[in-house]
Amino acid sequence: MNVRGQLCAPAGATTVQVLLHGATYNRMYWDLPYGDYSYQRQEAARGLATFAIDELGVGQSTRPLSTLLTGVTQASAVHQVVDYLRRGYGKVVLHGHSAGSAIAVVEAATYHDVDGVILTGVTHLPNVPVVGQDVLFGLYPVTLDPQLGPRGDDPGYLTTRPGTRGTMYHSAGDLDPLAVQADETYAKDTVSATSLVDIISLGLVSPMSAGINAPVLLVDGTNDTGFCGLIRDCSTAQALLAQEAPYFGAGRLSVYVLPGSGHSVALAANASLYRDTVRTWLARNVG
Repeated sequence: MNVRGQLCAPAGATTVQVLLHGATYNRMYWDLPYGDYSYQRQEAARGLATFAIDELGVGQSTRPLSTLLTGVTQASAVHQVVDYLRRGYGKVVLHGHSAGSAIAVVEAATYHDVDGVILTGVTHLPNVPVVGQDVLFGLYPVTLDPQLGPRGDDPGYLTTRPGTRGTMYHSAGDLDPLAVQADETYAKDTVSATSLVDIISLGLVSPMSAGINAPVLLVDGTNDTGFCGLIRDCSTAQALLAQEAPYFGAGRLSVYVLPGSGHSVALAANASLYRDTVRTWLARNVG
């Protein structure tokens, strides 16, 4: 199986971030072709290298039978990407979003081959009623989707129903309607139902994150109803840090909450604050 990605590599960069998108996204989450919402281009303008991949089963990467994909398979593929990038860069950082964050946890805790881990759009205790509602009413087999159905993926792959991404992934008070439209048009993709269950159980529910031996930055939106509100307090960084720190090695976790943001922090109207925080954390913890 092959993994395809997009490398943005400014001259002289010595650290590269491997960008892992969330479920029902593809790598365009990190390079949205609208406004200043491209994380990759914003980082490149500041001399920082990124490699955004289409995870297995998504976009231009190999899309096998959906039941063949698991969290372990995804983590193994990312490990091979990390190993390849090590040949050209001194340091490699995993930077995930949502399900991509869970993959990053499994990879980093299994292979211990990265210099830092950035997790966005996750907590260890999801808001089950909201997540369950999103899955039941927001997702359906890709074979029924007018946009992605013609690709020919099997019905074990799921995607979002047309017009639902704005409410599922964005917060009403912190969004640009045209960015949501670009999300629907360019970044919408699929997720294997089999791998989603496995990724969540390993990367989010289990204590696997305690095995990460690199510094970790956790970023969540204050209005991420899928992972905050019921069990996790994302109102302040201090509150979230106190709840999440036990799941990581002593002193390894830093936390930032993006005010007003929903789930997809990279596409929030104030995403520049998140990008600034990441760059500051990288300078202090990775170099």
